[in-house]
Amino acid sequence: MAAATLSAARDDLLGVASQRRRTGIWLVVLTVGLVATALVAVGSGAIGIAPTTVAAIIGHQLVGLPGEATWSLPQQAIVWQVRLPRVLLGMLVGAGLAVCGVALQAMVRNVLADPYLLGINSGASSGAAAAILFGAGAGFGQYALSTSAFLGALAASLLVFLVARSGGRVTSIRLLLSGVAVGYALYATTSFLIFASGSAEGARSVMFWLLGSLGLARWDALLAVAAVVLVGMTGYLTIVGRRLDVLAIGDETAQTLGVSPDRFRLRLLVLVSLSVGVLVSAAGSIGFVGLVVPHLARRLVGAPHVRVVPVAALLGAILLVWADVLARVLLAPQEIPIGIITALLGAPFLLVLIRRLHATSG
Repeated sequence: MAAATLSAARDDLLGVASQRRRTGIWLVVLTVGLVATALVAVGSGAIGIAPTTVAAIIGHQLVGLPGEATWSLPQQAIVWQVRLPRVLLGMLVGAGLAVCGVALQAMVRNVLADPYLLGINSGASSGAAAAILFGAGAGFGQYALSTSAFLGALAASLLVFLVARSGGRVTSIRLLLSGVAVGYALYATTSFLIFASGSAEGARSVMFWLLGSLGLARWDALLAVAAVVLVGMTGYLTIVGRRLDVLAIGDETAQTLGVSPDRFRLRLLVLVSLSVGVLVSAAGSIGFVGLVVPHLARRLVGAPHVRVVPVAALLGAILLVWADVLARVLLAPQEIPIGIITALLGAPFLLVLIRRLHATSG
C-alpha cells in the first residue's frame, strides 16, 4: 500500500514537472515567434523592407546601434513612425483580447464566451459612432474618438452589472444574459445613430471602425494600452490563476476552498470591462480573438490558468499581427478592416468547436 502511494505521488510530481517543462518550451517558442513576426510585419507593405534592415533601424533608434546608417531616411520613417507603432499596438490588442477571453470563459463557465459577450464592444461602438457622426467628445481634440469609445464601454459594463445584480447575486448566468441583452440594445443604438445621421461618408467611417483597424496607432497611445494589457490583465490573471481554476469549476467548490465567487466575479468584470474599453477605443471592435485563442492555449499547455494566460497572450499577439499584415497587403493599396480577417480565421474554428462539443455531449 505504501509503495503504491509513493509511486502515485512520484507520478504526480513527474506529471507536474513535465507540464511545466512543456509550458516553458512553448513560452520560448512563442516569444521567438513573436519577435520574428514583428520584424516581418514591420517590413511588409507597399514598400518592402528586409527584416535585417528593420532590426537595424529599431536598434539604432533605441540604443544608437549600429552607429552608421545603411538605410534611407524614408525607410527609417516608415519603420519607426508608421509600422512599428502599428505592429506593437496589434501585439498589445491581440494579447489583451485573448486574455480577456480567458477570464470571461472562466468567469461565466462558458467555452463560447468572449469580450463581445458582455456587450462592452457594443457600448464602445455606440460611443465611437456618436463621436464620428455627431461630434461627441469634441472637447478631447484628437482623442475624441478613442475617449468616446472608452466611455461607451464603461457605460455598457456598468449597465450590465446593474442588470445582473438586480436579482441579488451576480451569477454566471445573470452576467451572460445581461451581456447579451445589453449588447443587442447597444447594437441597435449604433444602427439608429448611423441611420439618423444621414451622412454616407460618416456611415462608411463608422462601419470601418466597427470592423477594427490599427491605423490609429501612435506612440503616445501605446503606454496606456501596454499598462492595461501587461500589468492589469496578463500580470494579475497569472497571479490569480489558481482562483480562476476554482471559479471555472463552480461556485460551490469556490466557496468551499475559501474563494468568494461573487466578489471575485465582480472584480473580474470590472477589470475585463476597463481592459476591453481601452482596447476597443484604440483599435476598434475586433472579434473572434478572445474566443479562439484561449482554446488554442489550453490545447498547448492544459487547463491551469497560470499556464494558459501567458501562452494565450503570446498567441493572441501573433495572431492579430498576422491578421493585420493580411489586411494591409491582400488588396493593397486598399486596407481591409482587420475584423474581417479575424472573422474569416475564427469562424471555421468556431464550427469545429461546436461539432466537438456536440460530439462530447452526445
